[in-house]
Amino acid sequence: MHVIDNGKSSVGERQRTAAPQRYSEELLTFLRSGWAERSERTPVPIEQSACTAKRRQALSAAFPGERLVIPAGTAKTRVNDVKFGFRPSSEYVYLTGDRTEGAVLVLEPTPAGGHDERLYLQPGTSPDSREFWAPGHGELEGGRRRSLAEAAGELGVATGDIGRLAADLREAVAARPEVPSRMLRGHDVVPDALLAELEPDRLAAREGGEPTAAEARDRELKAHLAGARLVKDAWEIEQVRRACASTMRGFDDVVAELDQAIAVGERWVEGTFWRRARADGNDVGYSSVCAAGAHACSLHWVRNDGPLRPGELLLLDAGVETDTFYTADVTRTFPISGTFTAIQRKVYNAVHDALEAAIAAVEPGARFRAYHEAAERTLAERLVAWGLLDGPVDRVLERGLSRRYTLHGAGHMLGLDVHDCSGAPRADYVDGVLEPGMVLTVEPGLYFQPGDLTVPAEYRGIGVRIEDDVLVTEEGSENLTAALPCGAGEVENWVRSRRRGN
Repeated sequence: MHVIDNGKSSVGERQRTAAPQRYSEELLTFLRSGWAERSERTPVPIEQSACTAKRRQALSAAFPGERLVIPAGTAKTRVNDVKFGFRPSSEYVYLTGDRTEGAVLVLEPTPAGGHDERLYLQPGTSPDSREFWAPGHGELEGGRRRSLAEAAGELGVATGDIGRLAADLREAVAARPEVPSRMLRGHDVVPDALLAELEPDRLAAREGGEPTAAEARDRELKAHLAGARLVKDAWEIEQVRRACASTMRGFDDVVAELDQAIAVGERWVEGTFWRRARADGNDVGYSSVCAAGAHACSLHWVRNDGPLRPGELLLLDAGVETDTFYTADVTRTFPISGTFTAIQRKVYNAVHDALEAAIAAVEPGARFRAYHEAAERTLAERLVAWGLLDGPVDRVLERGLSRRYTLHGAGHMLGLDVHDCSGAPRADYVDGVLEPGMVLTVEPGLYFQPGDLTVPAEYRGIGVRIEDDVLVTEEGSENLTAALPCGAGEVENWVRSRRRGN
């Protein structure tokens, strides 16, 4: 039952649409009456509330005297009026630990220094209110929402009604027009439009496509929040450990169901892993790559609609995302029949050697690029030894010739995003050095495309990638997914034993 609000929405208010309908006053009165009184629940603070408070304090210190606006975002449309499941922006999660759609965190600078923090949310309602029945987002359809007091107690931050966001920001800008604003753009059209209305210079264009001052400020905020996540605190590391543990269980689920997968195809592999992701956590951290046969040569094969054929390989690249939104990112390549052919084992062993060389190069103080270089050198040595590239190896590496078959770097940062911190300053990430608390993937691969005439026919259609998640420690590194079989013989034994149901 949709009760229609015929009032017009202003900037800063959520838009809602529905087919025009009329209800009798008797029906409206009946719908809104006869309900038990809404009771408040005792809030239980989220386990990371102390961590998120420190992160907000650090953000405040980084941008003194500036207004900071960080939206959670809104659900994206899948088709027509069907939405994808909502997942808040990683920056918002990092600062709040919250998962509320349409919420906005505002840090308002105070004249005395520091910031007043307020998290604007849609508050809980009662059946006698119009909002309770609102189509698409009312509590009748979406379930009970927390009260503002409950949310404040859980999250450890002051809360406000999202309906007051526009008025509060207008008042703040009018009172202190000299205060510059920074915001995380592109996640929610409402605060985007609101700040554009309040700060007209945000819409100004510059010659040559140069960013406006407001755009530059916003980019700096995004880069700062990405860089702040490069080093994980102890709580975050535990979340990644949980994601890795669930992911390893998901891989074992897939191996145990290979017979069903052979009967159905890649879709079964995808569904099997997704079931584990939903059972243990929030979802998969990214679209799973369930690539059998020559599909493994496509780096981001996510159609997952092909067959599994005995004698070929299955490349599974997948990760479980925890309920706190931290993800793992793991890859294993299996012989579907349980035994590698001679050429498959040859390629697999080369990639495994590259994996071990790369992990050995992960240590505090090492350049981020060092483990990539270790993996690429190992693979280049094999390609030259096999006669696929003309040496010497240093020449191959200098000219990048091995990239025809390796295709990608050996890894990336990992955390709230599968490609975490991708917007961090280059000097701190790609051109930086590793520090204790960083979590990264190590994922070398070799891919010989089905139509690649530069390699003998026996190589064509073979794609192998092996990927582990690695924590940089004070002493060196810790492989968080080391418990998952990795060597060629280990993988064969794993597949054979699980398919027999042992």
